[in-house]
Formats: sequence, C-alpha cells, structure tokens
Amino acid sequence: MKATAVLPVKRFAAAKQRLTAGIDDERRAEIVAAMLADVLEAVGEARSIERTIVVSSEPRVAELAAAVGAEVLADPDEGGHSGAAMAGAALAAALGARCVVLLPGDCPLLDPRELDRLLTGVPAHYVAVVPDRHGTGTNALVLSPPRAIRPAFGEGSRERHVAAAREAGVPFGVEELASLALDLDTPADLIALTREIQARRGRAKRTAKALGV
Repeated sequence: MKATAVLPVKRFAAAKQRLTAGIDDERRAEIVAAMLADVLEAVGEARSIERTIVVSSEPRVAELAAAVGAEVLADPDEGGHSGAAMAGAALAAALGARCVVLLPGDCPLLDPRELDRLLTGVPAHYVAVVPDRHGTGTNALVLSPPRAIRPAFGEGSRERHVAAAREAGVPFGVEELASLALDLDTPADLIALTREIQARRGRAKRTAKALGV
C-alpha cells in the first residue's frame, strides 16, 4: 500500500522565529526554503509515496512543489501545523488515499530509503509515531487510514499521539528514524544540523548551501 505525503508549511517569514536572534529574516527564509526543497526531493525519490500534498499559504511554495510534481493545498486560515496537517489528510482521503504520512518541511536529511522502510507493510489500521531527537516531539506521523487519529503536534506531542491511538483503539508503534530525528527550531538545532551536514557530504545540498557549509 502506497501513501500520500502531507507537508504543512508555514509562511517563510513566520517560520523559525526562535532563530531570529542570530539570523536575519532574509537568510532565515532562504534556509527554510532550502530545507523544504531538500525534503520534497527526498519524498519524491521514495517508492512508497504516490502523491505529495503541501499545505501552505506561502507564495514561493508553488514553485518548489511544481519542481517535484507535488500538489499545493492553500492554507488561508493558517491555523497551525496540526490544522494544516488535518486539512492535507482530509484532501488525501477525498482523493482515495488509504494511508498518509505527515512530514515536516524542516528535516532536510530525510532519507527516502528510511521513509520507504517506515511505510512498508503498514496495516489497514495503524499509527506510527516518529519522535524527534529529544524523544518528546513528533517529526512524522503515519495514519492508516488518514483519519485514524487527530494530529496534535507541538511540545509533548509524542505522548499525545500515543494516547490518541490508544483511545481510538488503533494499533500503534513508536518508530525512530535517524534521518527524521533532527528538525530545525532552535540555535542548538542549527548547530547540530550543520554538524550532521558536514559529516554527510552530498546530503541536503540546498540546505548546505544556504547554511554556507
């Protein structure tokens, strides 16, 4: 069973506000766009993905999505990451998807082979929670079917998603993926991401260029 990838993306000017102390707005937007382009390229290379939907009100997203054959769902209300994820999952279900994977636009080290392993053999009823590197947040969420649970991203979301699956009576698993562990929110994340990119030459090329690595 193939999946539809859903990527909620904030307006670039509003994204990564915790980085504003050390990075000016123009460069921050450049980094955000580069990360998204790297993620979309990786998703496009995954054999398990049949469709990609980007949910955003950012004007520049259309060009990035078109470059890899992804679709864009407008997010005029900008109701947050969880709301955008739900809108994308609802569209995927309406288009016939039986499984969605909700992915972040700020994990540029995403490995398409790891994504394929995550999505191989997903049952008809299942939730997979992919935690962040701290073990408390959620960097990806597999929902089979697309409305298996209501996504609730943010601090402490790993346990919220596990609790939601238990309450819904849906089998679940917490599955760690190295290439999805590191997202970019804080200056400490920026340092860690820069080090990882330096150690993995050839990966996340656009992000590496934006960071000057």
